[in-house]
Amino acid sequence: MEREKIFKIWLSTVKGIGYKSFVQLMEFFKTAEGVYKAKEIDIFKAIGNRKLVQNIIEAQKLNPFDYIERLQNLKISVYTLEEEEYPKELKNIYDPPPVLYLKGNINLKDNLCIAMVGSRNATFYGKQVAQKLAYELSERGITVVSGMARGIDSFSHIGALKERGKTIAVLGNGINIVYPRENKKLMEQISEEGLLVSEFPLDAPPLPQNFPLRNRIISGLSLGVVVIEAGIKSGSLLTAQFALEQGREVFAVPGNITSAYSRGTNELIKQGAKIVIGVEDILEEFNLREDVQQKIEENLMSSLTEEEKEVYDFICEAPRDIEEIAGYVKIKISKVNAILSSLMLKGMIEKLPGNKYEKKIF
Repeated sequence: MEREKIFKIWLSTVKGIGYKSFVQLMEFFKTAEGVYKAKEIDIFKAIGNRKLVQNIIEAQKLNPFDYIERLQNLKISVYTLEEEEYPKELKNIYDPPPVLYLKGNINLKDNLCIAMVGSRNATFYGKQVAQKLAYELSERGITVVSGMARGIDSFSHIGALKERGKTIAVLGNGINIVYPRENKKLMEQISEEGLLVSEFPLDAPPLPQNFPLRNRIISGLSLGVVVIEAGIKSGSLLTAQFALEQGREVFAVPGNITSAYSRGTNELIKQGAKIVIGVEDILEEFNLREDVQQKIEENLMSSLTEEEKEVYDFICEAPRDIEEIAGYVKIKISKVNAILSSLMLKGMIEKLPGNKYEKKIF
């Protein structure tokens, strides 16, 4: 790891350092190592905040290389804002984290992502919808992003992980801290099959002020945000606001008009959020974006078995019936039926009158 990157990681661990103060210090001292070696009076000239100055002076007593060793032992990757590997969508928001911690499948950071958020105190309806939508999005090769909280977030992650789907959990604490405690197994599963992301340093506790910061990352990684259940003062509405400010799409699932848990989502719909009653309502919003459609098709193709690819390619040439397909690929009709069902679930083909199948336009 480059020496300057090590000191940038050190600087990001200083209590109270955010995007604005990080940039101010870098502009003044030119390097993060310069901040590490700076005198108190010069640091004050750079940021003019006595409390933050004292935090930096205290942090100068720490050995940045010891911290890097901890990260390596925990198999945690770290990217700074200037690096090419930093998530592309997140890099373009107004205040991206200067340093980002990742654990798991780091290839997911630039996947086609949709965020799903909602109430911690979710109803059975909300949990059911979250799990169903997440599963159907992941079936189409889309990575589901959420915040690891209990309720809607947890069920979004669970739904996405079914059948080898992918999910990203953005944390409001250090990446080595489990919160909430009941999500310990889920967090372990995501670190193995999905991706954990945090801007907070190791050991950082889940403080209330961390979660609004986390929310901007959830929306920043994603093409759009789906709000499933939310009270009128829910933090999920803040995520929707971040999404609008970042130029992302906002979707909302309608709920019972007598339920306090749906007041926020119903209000979003009144204000113009796209109503979602099925996964197609999300996908059709991106129909005119060729880059998104191409990415969806690439993701889906990479998830197919060899037999599914062979059947799909044959159907792409022209509409086919089951007998034609079975004859071409030389497998039993019962197996062809199973493959066709799988391709329809993934939204890749559709059934026509006369029991023929054709490619579905993404």
